[in-house]
Amino acid sequence: MATTLITDIATLVTNDPAQGDGSSLGLLTDAALVLDGDRVVWTGPAAKAPAADQRVDAGGRAVIPGFVDSHSHLVFAGDRTAEFNARMSGQPYKAGGIRTTVAATRAATDAELSANVARFMREALRQGTTTFETKSGYGLTVEDEARALRIAAEHTDEVTYLGAHIVSPDYADDPAAYVELVTGGMLDACAPYARWVDVFCEKGAFDGDQARAILTAGKAKGLLPRVHANQLSYGPGVQLAVELDAASADHCTHLTDADVDALASGNTVATLLPGAEFSTRAAWPDARRLLDAGVTVALSTDCNPGSSFTSSVPFCVALAVRDMRMTPDEALWSATAGGAAALRRTDVGRLSPGARADLVLLDAPSHVHLAYRPGVPLVSEVWRAGARVA
Repeated sequence: MATTLITDIATLVTNDPAQGDGSSLGLLTDAALVLDGDRVVWTGPAAKAPAADQRVDAGGRAVIPGFVDSHSHLVFAGDRTAEFNARMSGQPYKAGGIRTTVAATRAATDAELSANVARFMREALRQGTTTFETKSGYGLTVEDEARALRIAAEHTDEVTYLGAHIVSPDYADDPAAYVELVTGGMLDACAPYARWVDVFCEKGAFDGDQARAILTAGKAKGLLPRVHANQLSYGPGVQLAVELDAASADHCTHLTDADVDALASGNTVATLLPGAEFSTRAAWPDARRLLDAGVTVALSTDCNPGSSFTSSVPFCVALAVRDMRMTPDEALWSATAGGAAALRRTDVGRLSPGARADLVLLDAPSHVHLAYRPGVPLVSEVWRAGARVA
């Protein structure tokens, strides 16, 4: 395979502290990198770059790792414009709005659902996202959850079984029976398509005991746990995530000191989803509190039709800096290396030798412009697995 030298990089974010300025970003200035097929094989000063088969001039742009979006809900039909409009007019967000999307998703064809997933992933790719996680959760029957995961698996390897998004409307009068289905026949049908198992541990969805049963059953089937935790209220989700060694506890808006301590002492990443707070006018997660305690933090979009209908990681980076008290460096790291940690991946979220060649060229000299110039389309090129894709 041909090697490619990308040179004249104003600033290169490697996310390797052994490189460059020694920070968590491993920042190099006047830099270059060499790709061999789908891998990064060299990074360093442009003046010391080795020869390669072809040369690409970055034109003084910044180069960053591709964004790792570790939390999204892309297998759905319809939208919830009316709900958003009502909420922006003063009505509070409640988890039950999911039922609207469930009805539309059940009525959609496989082709319609697949086309939606492809469209949203193309949209995200153009904005620099090169690794995608997505979930089921809008079918809530054995057949509809299995087909959602089958469709998702056609587009990404990071597929999450979320039959426990809410109690299915079909089981509104018997939640225990629905938990039995989610941990039994539905799990059996869905596990072959998924890598992860998730649960919405929240008032109005599933309590701690139900969530533990669902995650434990998923683990027994070989699925790795992650948890929608502490989004709308204080609850057991974060503690449960750490107890079960979940890869991530997602949302983390309402945390006690014990929750923060548990995250700091465990292996579970706190995945923050500022698009949800923006779209629901809810309280922002306190990222500063988590970071200062030593918690590993990821940033993701939570792209879904109800509470965070954005596929833009740059937008979430800007929100995290402005409203969650993260520095631009912390926000970028969390949206790349942090997302990789939330997926327990070491091949993405960095640009150092051995990493997958997923990179983004920004129409700016520094990654700080992602927050400094919010809303501006700064992504000029996207490379995924060594190929220019946008």
